[in-house]
Amino acid sequence: MPVLTVDEVTKQFDKVLAVDKASFSAEPGRILGLLGPNGAGKTTTIRMITYITVPDSGEIRFGDKKVGPWSQERMGYLPEERGLYKKMKVGDQLVYFAELKGLPKKEANKRVRRWLERFGAEDWYSRKTNELSKGMQQKIQFITAVLHEPDLLVLDEPFGGLDPINAELLQDVIMELKEGGCTILFASHRMEQVEQLCDDICLISQGEILVRGALRDIKRKAGKNTVVIDFEGSDTFLDTMEARQLIRINVRSKNRAEVRLLHNTKPREVLDEALRSANDITRFELVEPSMREIFVTAVTEQEKKIQEAGHTVPV
Repeated sequence: MPVLTVDEVTKQFDKVLAVDKASFSAEPGRILGLLGPNGAGKTTTIRMITYITVPDSGEIRFGDKKVGPWSQERMGYLPEERGLYKKMKVGDQLVYFAELKGLPKKEANKRVRRWLERFGAEDWYSRKTNELSKGMQQKIQFITAVLHEPDLLVLDEPFGGLDPINAELLQDVIMELKEGGCTILFASHRMEQVEQLCDDICLISQGEILVRGALRDIKRKAGKNTVVIDFEGSDTFLDTMEARQLIRINVRSKNRAEVRLLHNTKPREVLDEALRSANDITRFELVEPSMREIFVTAVTEQEKKIQEAGHTVPV
């Protein structure tokens, strides 16, 4: 199956540089996580990949050909903004979308019923879309993206509106498509799902790619600079160490914290402070940083460089 290649792509809208010489690739049988804060350039990049808009410079290829109307036929796209016809029956709507992708009506109807059955939604066939919950509509939108068995699947926040059970079901389906050789591009703000699903990462902020590569390599390169600690009693040691700029608190709850070590702080220093403050320590572990920590660190460092250069960071 073809590789998706984004090569030195730039896109500007008036005075806003949305994407700045972005380069990355997505391979068959792997999931690429496209990450970034709001306004980072993710949606613009996706719109160029799906040929909704085109780059000002650079090139996007699927296999050895530039993307275009031909590649749209081989792609499945689940946009963040949903696009279902609210008063149209679910079955008719899915068959219609499948026919737009070139499937004969009989085959389209067969696949629609099979997918509805997979999602436990056989009785939705004759229901109108506006009768369904947000989560149900999300599953229907996903089915429209995969009915024609695309070579490339682009998913923008695919788990929106889904409860944990249905999110797990959708995750299982995505993994099956990956194992079948589909190339999958997954854009999301939910870092825990990124870590569970993605093989590769591309982090974009203010139009610039900050981090890219295999997730395993990115985490290994970052090193073990994060401490996870479970404790009983007072957590004042966290505030004390953060005030002294020895740590940064990533996650904090009543009896648990995840902190990043700063300025060559040793793990033992955190343990000593915790022992002085808390009643008991039930877990103390030095780990590789989470994807959330890598995300926050990269974006924070970029903003700091921009501010030091005397530029204003867009809101």
